[in-house]
Amino acid sequence: MAAALYDPANGYYARPAGQVGRGGDFFTSVSTGPLFGRLLARHIAAWHREAGSPDRWRILECGANDGSLAADILAALGDLRGLEYAIVEPLPLLAAAQRERLPAARIVRSPEELAGDAQPSFVLGNEVIDALPFHVIESDGRGWRLQGVTLSADDRFIWTDLGEAPPELVAGLPPRPAGYRSEVRDNLLPFLTPLAAAMTGGRMLWLDYGFERDDYYHESRTTGTLRTFSRHRAAEDPLESPGEIDITAHVDFTALGEALVQSGGTVLRFENQGRFLTEAAKPWLLELEGRTDEATRKDLRSFQTLTHPGHLGAKFHVMEAEFPANTKRR
Repeated sequence: MAAALYDPANGYYARPAGQVGRGGDFFTSVSTGPLFGRLLARHIAAWHREAGSPDRWRILECGANDGSLAADILAALGDLRGLEYAIVEPLPLLAAAQRERLPAARIVRSPEELAGDAQPSFVLGNEVIDALPFHVIESDGRGWRLQGVTLSADDRFIWTDLGEAPPELVAGLPPRPAGYRSEVRDNLLPFLTPLAAAMTGGRMLWLDYGFERDDYYHESRTTGTLRTFSRHRAAEDPLESPGEIDITAHVDFTALGEALVQSGGTVLRFENQGRFLTEAAKPWLLELEGRTDEATRKDLRSFQTLTHPGHLGAKFHVMEAEFPANTKRR
């Protein structure tokens, strides 16, 4: 999965930006227009005030794609004193697109490049955790077995059993009947730790689709959550066209919360996107009273798409954690 998505030459995300949006392969909250970024900017600005308006501070985004969300956030924040917008982007073509769109942003290949210049920071990622590579596991009725990929005699990718899954990988997962298949990530802590090291206190905010652990591994979810996307069509075979399709699985938010704590944070909220954005939007909604112009109507349509349970409001969830100054991994 890591190669299929992130190989610098042939990976799905190594191509020029364009995977996201109506003309791409999948639709995100950013695709609804600039309102999503403006509401996030309000939330970030509120944290900045609560933090005492530090003279130097940073927004650090992961998974920025073409920089659309960053541009929307920066436009809404205006000229807040001392702000540096940084993006972690290891893929050259995406980094080039971000530099062209955001010439003032700091683009780094990894968060380790920021560790020597740690600042109070607001770290965020929209639909990032679901794209982190994961293991596929299958129950044999007695325990979990690891599934891998190999080449067949006619040079096709096929699934293969790699043997018993390492105990630490499946610790805490419930027993399931033979044939039950799911996914598990063991890279959450290695992903979060260098981000925490680039902060001298602040927040992390992750928006994604997923479930808490009991729901993720519910006995009825027999085939897991692995999906592929191409031209807005979902499928379930990641071996069909590797490098040409998006591969994803839902987020185990219980595991994400545990990793945030292990990396030094305290989870402040876990709620659906509708509730989170509605709270952030309260002052903005009051400002709209009496306005009936087309721009306002357009914004309200975007707001409904972002927050209504029948649209994105219930599909996506938000997990936010606070990190004190001088964070140390637990």
